[in-house]
Parts: sequence; C-alpha cells; structure tokens
Amino acid sequence: MLVDTPAHTDVLIVGAGPTGLALAIDLARRGTDALLVERAPALSPGSRGKGLQPRTLEVLEDLGALEAVRAHAAPYPPLQLWNGGRPQREQRMFDAIEPTQAQPYTQPLMLPQWRTQQLLHERLRALGGRVAFGHELTALAQDEHGVSAEFTGGHRVRARYLVAADGGRSTVRTLLGIGMSGQDVDPQPMVVADMTVNGLDREHWHVFPPTDDQAGGATLALCPLPGGQDFQLLARHPGAREIDLTLEGLRATVTAHTHLHADQIEAVHWASTFRARTALADRFRDRRVLLAGDAAHLHSPAGGQGLNTSIQDAYNLGWKLDAVLTGTAHTSLLDTYEEERRPNAAAMLELTTAVHHGKARRGRATAQLDLGYRQSPLSVETRPDLPEDALHAGDRAPDGHHAGTRLFHTLHGPHWTLLTVNTDTELPDAACPVLRIPTHQAYGTGVFLIRPDGYIGWAGHTTHGLTTYATRHGAPIG
Repeated sequence: MLVDTPAHTDVLIVGAGPTGLALAIDLARRGTDALLVERAPALSPGSRGKGLQPRTLEVLEDLGALEAVRAHAAPYPPLQLWNGGRPQREQRMFDAIEPTQAQPYTQPLMLPQWRTQQLLHERLRALGGRVAFGHELTALAQDEHGVSAEFTGGHRVRARYLVAADGGRSTVRTLLGIGMSGQDVDPQPMVVADMTVNGLDREHWHVFPPTDDQAGGATLALCPLPGGQDFQLLARHPGAREIDLTLEGLRATVTAHTHLHADQIEAVHWASTFRARTALADRFRDRRVLLAGDAAHLHSPAGGQGLNTSIQDAYNLGWKLDAVLTGTAHTSLLDTYEEERRPNAAAMLELTTAVHHGKARRGRATAQLDLGYRQSPLSVETRPDLPEDALHAGDRAPDGHHAGTRLFHTLHGPHWTLLTVNTDTELPDAACPVLRIPTHQAYGTGVFLIRPDGYIGWAGHTTHGLTTYATRHGAPIG
C-alpha cells in the first residue's frame, strides 16, 4: 500500500522523471496539494538526456534549482573526431551565442539525467514534497468532479486532476486510449551506456565515425560526464537484432570501432537500448487528465530537446492548475495547455529530426529562447503595426537590469508581474509585483503583463483592456 499517503489530493502526478519532479516543485512552492507517485523503487539511473538548454536553465532558476545544477554541471566539450586511432579535427557541438542582459544563459550545460533528477528531488523535499516510490498505476476512472486512480496492492487515490508524466510507454495514455503517431528517425538500434573508460582525455567528446571500409557501419561516441570519471557511450548498431549490454559485450562494441583495448573499459554502470524515433500524442488532455513530457511527445536525442521540452511542459502547466484549483481562473484555462504545448512540441520534433539528419545546426533554435506562444488565446497584443522582430505578447519576457537588480529577480516566483517600460501611464490596482523601468531595448515601450511562467500575456501602449484580460485569466489586477 501507499504508506502514509493520502487517499485524496488535488493533483496526482504519475511518474517521477524530470517532468513529474519539475511539476511537483512548481505546485509545492504554490502550496498546491499534490502527490507524486513513481512505479520504480527509486529514481531512474542513467545519463540519458544530459543536455540542459538555456531556456530550461531559466526555468530551473525560477524553481530554485539552478544553483545546485550549476554546481554539478559543465559546459559541453568540443568534439574530437578520430580515424584509424589518430585524432583528427575538432569541432563545436553548438554554435556560440553571446550572452546579453536580456539573455543571461545562452549555452547549454551538460548534466547526467540521473543527477538532474536527484537535484530536482532534493529541491522538492526542501519544499516539503516527496515521492511515493514503488507503486504502479493499474486503473483510472474519471467523472465530472475528479479522477479515481488504483495502484498495485489495491490502494486508491482520488484527485481533482491527474498528470501523466510516466514516459513514452505511458500507462495513463494507454488506459485513456489516446493515440500517438510518429516515425522512426533512424531504423537502426542504438545503445546508450554509462561506463568507466581509461585512455581518453576528458576535455573532448570523442567521436569515431565509420571508416571508409565501414560505409553504413556503426558510429560510436564517448562523452565525458561531469562529476566523476564516467563516459556516456552512444553507439549505432546497423543490422543488429540483439545487443549485448554486459561488460564483455560493450567492451566488444567499443574495441571494434575505436583504438581502445578491452581492459580500458573498466566498468559498465548502466546500459539501455533504443531506436531514435519521434511521436506526438493525438491530444494532451482528456477531461481531468493531462499528458506531459515523454507521455505526450518523443524526440530523437539529437539536439537535446526531449528533457527540456518536457520540463517546460511542467512549467506551463503548474500555474494553470493552481489558478483553476484556487478558483482564480475558469477551468477553460487548462485548455490552453494543449493549445500552447502541442504545437510547441511538434515544432521541436521537426527540429530534432532535422538535427539528427544533419539538416539543422545546434544553436539558436535548440536554445529554445525564441520559442513562445504568439498564437495562443492567452496572448493579447494591442500595440498596432509592430514589426515581426519586435517583442510581442506570447514571447519570452527578457531579463535585464534596473536599479541594481535583475528583472528576473522580480519576474521569478509563482505570480504575475505588471511591467511598464518608458511610459508613465496610470496603472490599475494590482496585488502582484509592479515594476516601472525607464528604458529597456528589448521591450521598447509599453505596458506588459507577464505570466507566472515568464511569457508576456498582454501588452499595450495603454492599459485599455488590461483588467478584462486579467480577470479572465486569474491575474490579480483591477
């Protein structure tokens, strides 16, 4: 049974990967009653998704986890290509983007997924939350008031809403009968493993392409993971039906495609196989159940977008659930979760596929700083004739400095923010932070109502229409 676990909760989160943990943190800091349940006995091992993109770093900063992440993470090393046991050329994985006051984080950080999960779990515990491990969902039923979930052992939990963060083989999605369509990005199986390797420097990501006499053969890469002596192995296995994941089997894989000797592969700590594919759920909401993370979309690992898109699902959903549960917004606000996140996920699936096939670079697009929700019903832009490259409602709210502090220090937190730039227009009463700054190049001129997830909800030269928008969507203004 789910020992010391309530039989009733406002939000039941199924799956304690990065998505579920990020959502649980966001709800915990808002004081929202939530229960996070994981079928495994502990957090999942393995480096898996190891890239944290700049926009995700901003999210983690708001959630109070960035300081710990930066203490354990590292920048991506340059690639070192090998041929015939000899190092060849170096190249960068990501195009360089210069940081600015508006965009303080522009380069991704590398952190093994197991460590990201561990740090998120620690942050959740610091906020008073916890994970109920070792309990698998077996059935669920919905009615107009909530969701009834049943777990192994017969324990039942009643929740007002349920969020499926239980991965690509989501039990919740299967029980609901929600389809998921996609395609193989690469038909060949791949192996990913964490191993202790000697004989390679830790200043490079070592890549061993097929030699001329191995056309179509395996590509193998060994990437040093921060915080220890391990490397992540990523290898493509053309034509392989079964892949031996034992120490001896992976030694054979590495020695067949590199100059390393078997005894230089000292240990394998975790290993798994997968096929690079993309898939998108037909819908992200079924009444009181919402899909997030891999339960809603699957990415090729190229470009490092899967984990990042998933965390941002959680960031989009947390404040909306809280607003509906507290009665400050109508339940229709939850409709905007799918309206915003599904097109976003679809766009990222296209991008990761293009990166996988070498048709797109890792850089501005993969940083996710330009992703937004201009077409969302939550985005209301009342300033006429704005050029396309100007800041619009629906865009990410830029950082900056004013009076010796960062804008993010005001914007971050579980609240809306009312911001004016280069205008002294009179403002309505607001029970949220209000900030007036005289100038900011990225914002230009206007009044901006910034959502709890750091996107501009409403923008105008005057406040005409602002209180109507705020009332409709739960902002404490007017």
